[in-house]
Amino acid sequence: MRLMMKFTIPVERGNEAAKDGTMAHAIESLVKATNAEAAYFTVIDGERAGYIFFEEADQARLTRYNEPMFAALDAAIEIVPVLSLDDLKRGLPN
Repeated sequence: MRLMMKFTIPVERGNEAAKDGTMAHAIESLVKATNAEAAYFTVIDGERAGYIFFEEADQARLTRYNEPMFAALDAAIEIVPVLSLDDLKRGLPN
């Protein structure tokens, strides 16, 4: 199943993590671990944020992605299923 992870990082923790290299390492590790098909980074409500799009068949593996982000960056995380245009077309009635 294709999933989208949205994460935000609190400003103070993000500042520390940007300075000491923790942020780059945590995000690079996440992108690699998920084998992300796409990763985008932005600001949401004044906090550093990102969207990671990836495939995952085993929901138990989500903890392997979440826990390092919680521990390293105090990240708030949301994960939701998403559809490609082709997926949407297959799901809609003809």
